[in-house]
Amino acid sequence: MAHARTGDLHVTIAGRRAQAAAELAHVAGVRAHSAQSTVTFDAAHAGQQPQDLRQLVAEGAPDLVLVCASSHSPWERERTPSAWTDLVTATGFGLTLPLQADLAARAARAVVATGSDARLVNACFPDAVNPVLDALGLPVLCGVGNAGLVAASLAHALEVHDTGRLRVLAHHVHLARPRTPEDEARVWLDDTQVSDPARYLARMRATRREQLNLVTGQTAARLITALLHGIDLDTSVPGPWGLPGGYPVRVRDGRLELALPADLDQGAATAWNRRVGARDGVDVVDGTVRFTERVRDLLRLAGAHELVDGFPVRELDTARARLAVLRTRLRTLPAGEPATATSGRGTGRGGPT
Repeated sequence: MAHARTGDLHVTIAGRRAQAAAELAHVAGVRAHSAQSTVTFDAAHAGQQPQDLRQLVAEGAPDLVLVCASSHSPWERERTPSAWTDLVTATGFGLTLPLQADLAARAARAVVATGSDARLVNACFPDAVNPVLDALGLPVLCGVGNAGLVAASLAHALEVHDTGRLRVLAHHVHLARPRTPEDEARVWLDDTQVSDPARYLARMRATRREQLNLVTGQTAARLITALLHGIDLDTSVPGPWGLPGGYPVRVRDGRLELALPADLDQGAATAWNRRVGARDGVDVVDGTVRFTERVRDLLRLAGAHELVDGFPVRELDTARARLAVLRTRLRTLPAGEPATATSGRGTGRGGPT
């Protein structure tokens, strides 16, 4: 966002660690100044209590709130592997949903409690978290993440500069190649469906994820500045208005709308996202978070019986606490050791919270 040139913009970076937020704001501010951008940055400390977020929203009076933090790091598997990260790999990312949704829900509640008109955009597993927010009756405009990354990667591979010609239906799971072609991302160019999308996504999928975050960050910044400054933009986003998965959208006059191809309606697009999203191991149906049978079996094996049947979204805090207990126990076991209820303590290192 430091390189945005669409108009004046002030960004407050709120972090649970004040020093980290201050460092990021400083670096972003220097980059913006060097790029002769009119974006400015400052930092704020975001405490852990609900009133802390409410105070931030009330005092900052933002036009948009972007949630980029959660209680589960996607980098934990690489940096501090353990039986916990093994379990997440085996079940699918959906197991972490309570840890991903916690801060996003608190931020959305802060927006509601203060009477703010700020739009909320969520970057933390929005394909599944945003449906939870919607089921809780909390406001969420959309997410940012893999859907935008996939769309940008396809535009590059297909050499499409006018992204209004491109429609991409893509879920969080499409960062990796699916097992069958039927579950691959769906792509339309000039209203004609593109065959073999995997061919055009191969380079993206061969790139390390931390490098791909540079693209994801740019697509997020473009979306945010388009929403705030009325810039036309065609892209894909996850979780628009709490829908599951990712959809092609357009931004016009600061408003977001679906931009589905002519031969696909919203119901069919949502049903497809639910089906392919089963690889993540979770779905949100009628106000209840439900895990797939594979996840249920592994939770039983790990002794997490209270989580096996999923949970109503209103019990999100309880589910997060139960999952945190399981995570704490499994982090003491080294990667490669079966995560069973009878496993002893191992030598694995705990990851960040």
